[in-house]
Amino acid sequence: MPGVIPVLIAAIVFLPMLVEARRAAANERAQRARGGIEPAGDVYTMMQVTYPGAFLAMIAEGVLRGGPSTALLMIGFALFAAAKMLKWWAILTLGSFWTFRVIVVPGARLVATGPYAYLPHPNYVAVAGELLAVALMTGAVIAGPIGAIGFAVLMWKRIGLEARALRSAQQHPQEPLGAILPRN
Repeated sequence: MPGVIPVLIAAIVFLPMLVEARRAAANERAQRARGGIEPAGDVYTMMQVTYPGAFLAMIAEGVLRGGPSTALLMIGFALFAAAKMLKWWAILTLGSFWTFRVIVVPGARLVATGPYAYLPHPNYVAVAGELLAVALMTGAVIAGPIGAIGFAVLMWKRIGLEARALRSAQQHPQEPLGAILPRN
């Protein structure tokens, strides 16, 4: 893989990730200001390391292996662009409710518009697409599947936590969330 391609892949992966991190942090502050509760048991700390680490491992493997064919590089790029579009559709639909953390605000309604009208977890579908796309773009036949499977396990746990937190908040709308959700 020519030297400029791994740099370009790193840029298209990590620059948007920085923008997303800034937006998530601002939204987390807004959620907490509204009385948002973060339930205990989240895998966020592991996700913080695994998500960028998986991409770094794929890029490194791509450099060592010499990269994929031009066709796989282009398919990966197209998939990455589609995944980012889906992710940003979810981000823009959720507005200030989109965060990296699970934070439930008392009295807030579930969003059922945008991609949420079609998919229960469009952000996670997009993340899976990003991981597959970068594996294709880099030719990471080892780090790609390992990173994707590892992150899929974390997403599975996260989805369960989100579902329990949202269900508890909806089943007990009159109770303070702190009484029904153990805090971190």
